[in-house]
Amino acid sequence: MAKLSVTLNKVRRRIFEIIEQSKDGDKVSLVYDLAMLIIIIVSIVPLMFVRDYPIFHTLEVVTITIFIIDYLLRWMTADYKVGRRGWSFLIYPFTGWAIIDLLSILPGLSIMGQGFKIFRVTRMLRILRLFKLVRYSEKIQVFGKVLYKERSVLLGVLGISVFYVFLTALIMFNAEPHWDPVDGKATFDSFFDALYWATVTLTTVGYGDLTPVTDLGRFVSMLSSLFGVAIIALPSGVITASYLDELRTLKKKNGEQADDDEAE
Repeated sequence: MAKLSVTLNKVRRRIFEIIEQSKDGDKVSLVYDLAMLIIIIVSIVPLMFVRDYPIFHTLEVVTITIFIIDYLLRWMTADYKVGRRGWSFLIYPFTGWAIIDLLSILPGLSIMGQGFKIFRVTRMLRILRLFKLVRYSEKIQVFGKVLYKERSVLLGVLGISVFYVFLTALIMFNAEPHWDPVDGKATFDSFFDALYWATVTLTTVGYGDLTPVTDLGRFVSMLSSLFGVAIIALPSGVITASYLDELRTLKKKNGEQADDDEAE
């Protein structure tokens, strides 16, 4: 029994190394990562079409089956990921990645059999499968670390942006008439219209579906566009500098790891 337990643990450990992001030149793990990337992309192809073709049903069955197997394998090796021994198998289903994996599986369960109709959800839920790409992309993970590292700066900029949008919307909503003097239609039917206009103006998008008709409103619009460029540009330099630092750190870490492998 002891030998069997050791063998099973070795097998589970190897499975964990394969299904996790490829490291130390593990070719089997690399192939698994590439295969999962392709499967994830293939699984969202039906969302790009209006009509439902028969081949999409086959694709969904195949991809959902693979996602279920991947989920079960990760659950089976949860103790290596969570590190809480037996409790890991109870904790894992409530971790962030496990929830994303489960939610990406649920939309396809309705096609696996009539008994799963209760789990039928909207097609939009399948978009969550794109988040699974993050698990296999080191560069996206680095970008996520950058956002977390600079969260205080980004939250500060977000606060300034929200305040500026609200202030500009309030000024515009009260400065502009609630009807167009040319065709008699309202320019800003509600305060939400003003918020929408202030947001697209701040980001310098300006769709043109809502435009001020008074000189004061146009002046406010010009100021909003100018300040919008400045506010949006604030976090750009911070993110770029931090991202480059993270890439240098990652490159240095990989270089040291390669030197250690050669030394061994």
